[in-house]
Amino acid sequence: MTIDTVLPAELVTLARKVVDANKALGRKFALAESCTGGLVAAAITEIPGSSEVLLGGFVTYSNESKVDMLRVSHDVLDTFGAVSIATAWSMAQGALEATDTDLAVAITGIAGPGGGSEKKPVGTVVFARAERDADPSDVVADRKDFGDLGRGGIRLQAALVALELLMPRGSDVPAP
Repeated sequence: MTIDTVLPAELVTLARKVVDANKALGRKFALAESCTGGLVAAAITEIPGSSEVLLGGFVTYSNESKVDMLRVSHDVLDTFGAVSIATAWSMAQGALEATDTDLAVAITGIAGPGGGSEKKPVGTVVFARAERDADPSDVVADRKDFGDLGRGGIRLQAALVALELLMPRGSDVPAP
């Protein structure tokens, strides 16, 4: 089936896999997006029936919205910055706590063209995945340095990584 979309085909194809895989498990998720500005949610909602798996999303572009909507602490933001594993993990945990979902994925980064630094150049994006009833000390987070692919290129690569994080991992897949 062809989907009428303005989004890149690779994004929509992966979103379809995410929706189908999570539907098969009866699993629901939420998103907390910063630099992607809702692009991951847009890709998921291109897929008919995605409301069975995506319960909601948060676009927390400013630090204030991270604090207000996801309960990221000022201390985390002041100490580590908005683009950090600590912030991404807090965003994922906040999205999980704010929704009745099984997992949440968070994305925060620097899409450019400005805003980068020597330690966090343009193209730096951090991801986190939080699961309900998982050990909160078991942090699932990663930093990717995409380089300066241009704003659109960085956001696309970040969205693709976030979608991969929504795919079932080995232990998530039911035995045949």
